[in-house]
Amino acid sequence: MSFFALIAERDWEAVGQDGLRSKIMAFTKLSIMDTGNGSATGTPTPPEPDIWTIFRALRDARSTFGLRPSHVQTLQAMLSFLRPGHGDTVFASNHEICRRVGGIDERTLRRHIDRFVDLGFMERHDSPNGKRYRVRSSDGHCISYGLSLTPFLERASELLAAAQEMENARRDRIFLRKQILTRLARLEEVDPRNPFPNEARKVLRRKLTIAEYRALLSKTEAVCQAMSTVVDTPETRNLPANDGQTVRHHSRSEKEQIDSDSGHSAELPELRALTSICQEATSFTTNALGTWSDVENHARTLAPMMGIHSSSFDRALNKAGARKASCAIFIMLQLGNRIRDFAAYFHSITLGRRASEFNPAALLARLSQANGAAA
Repeated sequence: MSFFALIAERDWEAVGQDGLRSKIMAFTKLSIMDTGNGSATGTPTPPEPDIWTIFRALRDARSTFGLRPSHVQTLQAMLSFLRPGHGDTVFASNHEICRRVGGIDERTLRRHIDRFVDLGFMERHDSPNGKRYRVRSSDGHCISYGLSLTPFLERASELLAAAQEMENARRDRIFLRKQILTRLARLEEVDPRNPFPNEARKVLRRKLTIAEYRALLSKTEAVCQAMSTVVDTPETRNLPANDGQTVRHHSRSEKEQIDSDSGHSAELPELRALTSICQEATSFTTNALGTWSDVENHARTLAPMMGIHSSSFDRALNKAGARKASCAIFIMLQLGNRIRDFAAYFHSITLGRRASEFNPAALLARLSQANGAAA
């Protein structure tokens, strides 16, 4: 038996001859459109979202409409009663809906239905006897008594937009939070005694809005900027007031002391020891590092690759000395994953509070012993 004969036998009594003829013509037209190449209509129309796509959008944006998870579960159960091609009205009884939700009582179900009706997602079409059913006329017209979900489906674009807005806000909050935590980690590395990171982390325990995240990020950046300004401020040298002492006459500029590296000779390793132990750094060059000038140039190349800004590297050269700053780059790269944030660690050992404690020669000696033990 052909497809059209099956349709005729099933629907003849329900819709009549005229209604059946219209169904066949509609099916034929749809088949022609499906088998065509789309040249007659140009760009094909994008498919409409199905009911479950719309439902997921409302589920994700439920807080926008003041809905609780229990409301969403009730709506999910009601949508499960719909069948493709049978309209958008739920004919199931309250008892059956309660069973499918999971055993809620009918008073709770009625409250949920009232809530959806108030929000404009649902309409009641009550029959004279309160039952839910559908009646058809001989010419194909029908009347449905039940809970109509047509308003819910008609607001698909609104719900999808609301869900997308919620998702964008969620991603923005995560992005701002990560920025704040990164800056707090740097502050803790540079100045462990600063109370601001602990205070900020207490604030982050709460559920913040995007505006509150941005305000906290601005405050954190201001603290970081202030800390950077304090670190970059040249230290004032106290000279004795007694004219008889000759300290003034023997004082030299800080830059001259750094360039000579005479005050750090005990802390600086030999060039051969640096290049032989820090093999991670030397593996990034094809040229021999025969002089300290070669080491400095190579360290300047490695610094941006490690997330260290060139201005920070230049400040480290001026304050700690070219050799010590270059040793810091080589040793940090050799330590690798042991350092959480290269930029913050470099700032700490060359410009921050730990600059006076940084001893490249001692660190290289420990690395050499560790490598020997591992071998």
